[in-house]
Amino acid sequence: MKKIIIIGIILIVVIGTILFIDTTKEEEIIREKSDYTVEDYDIAIFAGGCFWCMEAPFEKLPGVIDSVSGYTGGALEDPTYEEVSSGETKHLEAVQVIYDGEKITYEELLDVFWRQIDPTDDGGQFVDRGYQYTSAIFYGTEKEKVLAEKSLKALEASGRYDQSIVTPIREAKEFYKAEEYHQNYYIKSDVKYKYYRSRSGRDQYLNEIWSIND
Repeated sequence: MKKIIIIGIILIVVIGTILFIDTTKEEEIIREKSDYTVEDYDIAIFAGGCFWCMEAPFEKLPGVIDSVSGYTGGALEDPTYEEVSSGETKHLEAVQVIYDGEKITYEELLDVFWRQIDPTDDGGQFVDRGYQYTSAIFYGTEKEKVLAEKSLKALEASGRYDQSIVTPIREAKEFYKAEEYHQNYYIKSDVKYKYYRSRSGRDQYLNEIWSIND
């Protein structure tokens, strides 16, 4: 009986230590990503449905400083998640990608963007339906607009899709950072994020469209 109790205590200590290390590591990652000045870097804005699923792919890229979840494209100032998710504000869930232009180019970010979405869907993205979850590229300069249009035309010419690409290229509007609990959701709520993503249909679709040989 004593052996069982001792083993139980050891397991509790080990598990607690692992959880503490994981939590500490997550806190360090989040803290490092917030320690920068936006004015020192370039910014790109993309909408691709659920911003949780758009934040992670960009943040893993060398040269990307941070990817911030938020709302853009609508007229209401500083909207809340509840207001945007209602679809009435005409904002889209989006990510603001803050990057070092000397380490990664806007063209490379565009390439990553296309590989995260279904550009033929004008009613939302995967399990998330409604205008607020539709895709878009928001350009901040004329150069970004030209590069985005070139990228879109190249994708159309590739013949990868049977349907027309409907993702619009729009002039950037004010970007509003989403509530803090949405930021770095894939880190803060790893299990919930993975469950949501696996059930959303996003990965299944992307694996079908973009083969491993691409």
